Amino acid sequence: MKRPLILLALALAALLNAVVLSVQAAETTDNHLTPSEKRDGWILLFDGKSLDGWMTSAEKPPLKGPEDGSINPHKTGHYMLVHTQKWSDYILQMDFKISPKCNSGVFVRTSTLKPRPNKDVGYNGIEIAIDDTHEAGFVDTGAFYDLSKPTRNAMKPVGEWNHLEVTSKGPILEVVLNGEKVNHIDLDQFTEKNKRPDGTPHKFDVVYKEHPRAGYIGLQDHGGDCWYKNIKIKPLYP
Repeated sequence: MKRPLILLALALAALLNAVVLSVQAAETTDNHLTPSEKRDGWILLFDGKSLDGWMTSAEKPPLKGPEDGSINPHKTGHYMLVHTQKWSDYILQMDFKISPKCNSGVFVRTSTLKPRPNKDVGYNGIEIAIDDTHEAGFVDTGAFYDLSKPTRNAMKPVGEWNHLEVTSKGPILEVVLNGEKVNHIDLDQFTEKNKRPDGTPHKFDVVYKEHPRAGYIGLQDHGGDCWYKNIKIKPLYP
């Protein structure tokens, strides 16, 4: 009698393991929300199959669709590809990988898509830089472009996927890259055009304390391939 019981126990264990692996696989499928994410209020912004809900920053349809379950904003038709809805306070997550010599970025709080005279639409938002560099300056990966340096460049090598999390809440913006908090900025401290809180100059003629705190989320095309997937947002409510 012991042998059948042992065989039954082994079969049950194997079945349980298969179920666990199946659940884990389902929860790590790209461009989907897990049941727990849905319960927590996350919203999927990209389904991996179409660019429904996305447009160029010229408010026109993109010139191409997804690539292997990812968005590549390069050659989609304008300065960046934007989600059609404006967002205010939220946590934004996505995965990205870059090509050699890539220059891209994730824009938040792009308040309007109409550029000011002699300015590109990037002046209307705030960019989290994504570049094929190894430094940690004002224009390197994890920087709020020309406004705040990351504590370090935590990006993985070219061709590997990175996980990016951006929190936008009131005057506070934060960046977590591959599980490491690399940047924090308080826009209430930016009280003058072209100046950081410490008095050093930056390129933007914007008083960021007065900058709108709701806007479009965008993926920049700056001349190089960069792929984005698993793009999801969790609105933050008072």
